[in-house]
Amino acid sequence: MLSAVLKVGVLAISLALDVFAVCVGVGVRGHTTAEKLRVGLAFGAAEVTMNLIGVGLGRAIGHLIGEAAAYLGFAALIGVGIYMIVESLREESGQLDLSTGWGLLLAAISISLDSLGVGFTLPYLGVSVIFALAAVFGVSIVATTTGLTLGRVIGNRVGGATGLAAGILLAGTGILFSVARAHGF
Repeated sequence: MLSAVLKVGVLAISLALDVFAVCVGVGVRGHTTAEKLRVGLAFGAAEVTMNLIGVGLGRAIGHLIGEAAAYLGFAALIGVGIYMIVESLREESGQLDLSTGWGLLLAAISISLDSLGVGFTLPYLGVSVIFALAAVFGVSIVATTTGLTLGRVIGNRVGGATGLAAGILLAGTGILFSVARAHGF
C-alpha cells in the first residue's frame, strides 16, 4: 500500500511540474489571490478531467493518443507564448489573459493533455482512482499558486515588459518540454 501511495505522489508531482512552469510564465503579470485560486482550480480540474478521459479510453489506444496528446499540448503552449510575444511587441492593450475566459480554458487544456496518457495507468497503481485523482488535483492547485506567485516576483523585476517575458517563458517551456519528452526525460 505504501508503495502505491508513493507512486501516486510521484505521479501527482510529475504532472504538476508542467503546471508549475506554465504558471511562472502566466504569473509574470501578477494576479490576485482569487485569480490564483481560480487558475489553480481550472488547472487542477483539467488535469483530473484528462486523467478520467485517459482511464476511460483504455490501454489499447492510450499509448498512441497519449504521446500525440503530449506533443499537441506542448505545441499549444508554444503557440500561446508566441501569440503573447507578438501582442506585446504590437503594444496592443488586448492581451490574452490566461487567468480568465478563453485564455484560461486554452491554457488549462494545453498543459493537461499529457495527463490523458497518464490516466491509462491509474487503475493499475494499486490504489483507488479517486484517491489518485484527488492527489493530482491537490498538488496541481499548490503548483499553480506557487508558480503564479514566483512569476509575479519575476514580473516585478522585468517591469513593463511583462507580456513579452510571459510569452517567452511560455513558449520556452513548451519547447523545453517537447525536447525533454523527445529525449525520454
